[in-house]
Amino acid sequence: MQNPFVTTYSKIPDNSYIPTEQTLEIVENFGYDRPSESVYKITGVRGSGKTVLLAKVEEEVKQLGKNEWYIYRISPARDMLQQLLAQLVDDFSGMKGSEKTSKNVNLSAKVLGVGVETDITSSKDEKYFDKGVEIEKLLKKAEESHKKILIGIDEISKTTDVITFVSEFGKWLRAGYPIYLVCTGLYENIEQLYNVPNLTFFRRATTVMTGSLNYIKMTDMYRKHLGIDTEKARQLADMTSGYAYAFQELGVISFKNKKSPIEEVKEDLKTELFAYAYEKIWEELSEGDRALTRLLIDKDEYKKEEVVRVMDKPNNYAVYRDRLIRRGILKKRQGFIGLALPYFGDYIKEYSK
Repeated sequence: MQNPFVTTYSKIPDNSYIPTEQTLEIVENFGYDRPSESVYKITGVRGSGKTVLLAKVEEEVKQLGKNEWYIYRISPARDMLQQLLAQLVDDFSGMKGSEKTSKNVNLSAKVLGVGVETDITSSKDEKYFDKGVEIEKLLKKAEESHKKILIGIDEISKTTDVITFVSEFGKWLRAGYPIYLVCTGLYENIEQLYNVPNLTFFRRATTVMTGSLNYIKMTDMYRKHLGIDTEKARQLADMTSGYAYAFQELGVISFKNKKSPIEEVKEDLKTELFAYAYEKIWEELSEGDRALTRLLIDKDEYKKEEVVRVMDKPNNYAVYRDRLIRRGILKKRQGFIGLALPYFGDYIKEYSK
């Protein structure tokens, strides 16, 4: 029998996917005739399911209306305007009533970066060709045809290509074109874009933070797919702390080792988390962030007063606390904070320097 749990990056689990409130919120908005939100930024700690959430939104939006939505996944690692233009050309350039932008030379694969010629043209002198202008012409066709376009971008960060693309996207929004954006990224990478000129709309766009998976749904998933009783399934669910990567990884381990004692399974899970998630997460923390997390490793929750009392620079408590919460590393409730990731305290004890 095939293992129903999946740890492959960005792949949506077919049989062990747990729907989240965040997915429902985004899809519901795009289901309206005139969505109130045009841009969503999905953020969270590594392994919290950002990419899977994006893929699920794309999948479900495509089902909202037959042939109404066009879904484009754009890579931030290459020329993003060129990628979008190539996909729009493929879907919209041959529509009935389409007119050439000039009567000179066909826009070739050399200019577009795609393997076909199109009915969009440019001047003989390619220096007058502008991808942003051509994209707007095609967006106009989409609008006239009552089509909507959703762009997905995974792992966005502050690069020249991203800044150029997002700046152009702001122009399309202001023009009222039916184009929408859902992107993912680590909190610190998205934050770096906030102070770029002309990207105010991006800063104000809705931020969706990946949350913990539902405890009851995790328990039921383990019970059903591992063939275990409810009590053991609850124990497994509790070990994950709702962390998406831990949930899938623990499922993979438990499926392969159904007769292993739970303590042995837990140690295997810790090994995987430490090697493939926490090492990178720890590497990306500032010294101030690390100092605060080191004070939270002996129990589940701490009162503010407990932490501030032993900090070297207590005046910085709120700054580090808020940043770590936004990054998905800390959890909070009224008057208390604690580490959000399962066994992250053990990683800090054993491997932090």
